Amino acid sequence: MSLINKAWKDRLYKYISGIITNKKQKLIVINGVADHIHILVSMTGSISVGELVKNIKEHSTKFINSEKLVMGKFQWQEGYGGFSCSKSHMRNTIHYIENQEAHHHKKTFREEYVELLEEYNIPYKEEYLFDQIKDVPPLQGGED
Repeated sequence: MSLINKAWKDRLYKYISGIITNKKQKLIVINGVADHIHILVSMTGSISVGELVKNIKEHSTKFINSEKLVMGKFQWQEGYGGFSCSKSHMRNTIHYIENQEAHHHKKTFREEYVELLEEYNIPYKEEYLFDQIKDVPPLQGGED
């Protein structure tokens, strides 16, 4: 299992920032924990969320593997969640993304994600949710 490591997460985030900029979008904030990241982007409408995520996953996977940042082969899980954010919720969303490690000490991302879907009455099928990685370590330095 390859996870995002604190030793190289900033390099990954800078690389992803470049992907977003090259697609003519504006990165607001990026952060995450060992098994997932959150990205808040101001979208211009020149590209779909799905296409942007596809580009981010494809190119960041190549970056991680070509730089040999993990032992073995890195790949993101299939799928993604994309949500809009009104200006009135921007500050709270930025705070949420900046404080990922603290949030996930309380509950897993999967638990939080399902609560969000249910709170906003978004239908979903359990089999299409991402895989839960058990005992995900916090971002730490050193090897995976």
